[in-house]
Amino acid sequence: MSAPASTSTTAPSPDAIVVGSGPGGASVARELAARGLRVLILEQGSAAPLKGTLAQMARIAAVPGKGAFIHRDASLLVQGINAGGSSSINFATAADPPLARFATLGIDLGPALHALRAELPIGPLPDSLVGPAASRIMQGALALGMDWRKLDKMIRPQLCRPGCWRCVYGCPFGAKWSARDFIEQACAHGATLLDQARATRVLVQDGKAAGVEYMRGGKLEQALAPLVILAGGGVGSPRLLHASGLRAQSSSLFSDPVVAVMGTVDGLDGGAEVPMAAGMRLDEAGISLADMTLPKPMYQAFTAQAGRFDRLFAHRRTLSIMVKIADQAGGAVGPRWVDKTLHQRDRDKLARGEALARAILAGCGATHVFKSHHFAAHPGGSVRIGDGVDATLQAGAAGVYVCDASVIPGPWGLPPTLTLLCLGKWLGQRLAR
Repeated sequence: MSAPASTSTTAPSPDAIVVGSGPGGASVARELAARGLRVLILEQGSAAPLKGTLAQMARIAAVPGKGAFIHRDASLLVQGINAGGSSSINFATAADPPLARFATLGIDLGPALHALRAELPIGPLPDSLVGPAASRIMQGALALGMDWRKLDKMIRPQLCRPGCWRCVYGCPFGAKWSARDFIEQACAHGATLLDQARATRVLVQDGKAAGVEYMRGGKLEQALAPLVILAGGGVGSPRLLHASGLRAQSSSLFSDPVVAVMGTVDGLDGGAEVPMAAGMRLDEAGISLADMTLPKPMYQAFTAQAGRFDRLFAHRRTLSIMVKIADQAGGAVGPRWVDKTLHQRDRDKLARGEALARAILAGCGATHVFKSHHFAAHPGGSVRIGDGVDATLQAGAAGVYVCDASVIPGPWGLPPTLTLLCLGKWLGQRLAR
């Protein structure tokens, strides 16, 4: 589904302002609006319908910290700047939240998880939608005795098309679930969405939330409300808190870095399929692996980055395995830059995961094996519970809350979308009460 058209005027006297429309923001906005609160959603990106094109994806996928010092171990961080946030361009993998970790902080996400799993299209892909590359990788992993199995995806199989890769660029067919669905439902309950509205700071009066200042159409405007929920992500929310005088510079950040290990298999006819159809997790080691077939332009960017120009035109014959780790928290988020570098322990984890991926590719008969530089799309922990926010997700002033990946208490190396949906549902219900 596409997000509803945004309006040009703010709703009169909103009860709550939600800054950001990714999984956390969309979820809490839906809960509040469904319970009768007047909700204003500010989204700095566009709410234009998703087209599934490279050009649109390039506009959506922002790289924070441009101009920052580039360290050899620095991760390339990617954010989704559009209605629906990163859920519009991620690979639609649904990993359950670390319930025990949240429970120790007094947050029970179990009921929210149960309700969302019953509501959303979550489950493994049918065999008809598992592509030839994913199938070949699964066969190679199982032959080595690995616990390789289908992953839960947030995809409507009846709308998904075999041989389609567009979910990576933003599914235009409605097959991939995204937070835009929850935005649409919030607006059906009376919420107002303003896109291309970039929040600049939270307004605070006498230690309490008073509203949000934002830029839209070249004008600086204000929206007033006694309740503000920041959902700008692991980079956006700490920047807003800092700009509002509610938090010093963040000194904790994880990114769940990823490398792609690729190899060529003669006779393979792939290159167009849903990525991360199957994989395995080594939870104690903080390592996960999955197939990761990418669209041709992204694949060619990876090969060029690695200096493997001899592989530029081997896209359809390439098997690609994602290696993701739970990295050590550290680094910092500044007003115009992000510093997140790998530690030796992180490099060791990636090396172990790479060795497993190479073993699988060897079992598949792959040649010309190489790996990409590491990158990351899940920055979080920068305003973690117990540091930047309390156990109710309140931050710095009464009525100011944070609900996005920045509050996740620590890295665990898995996609955070379902966790953030659960957290938004939990917070929305509490605030509405």
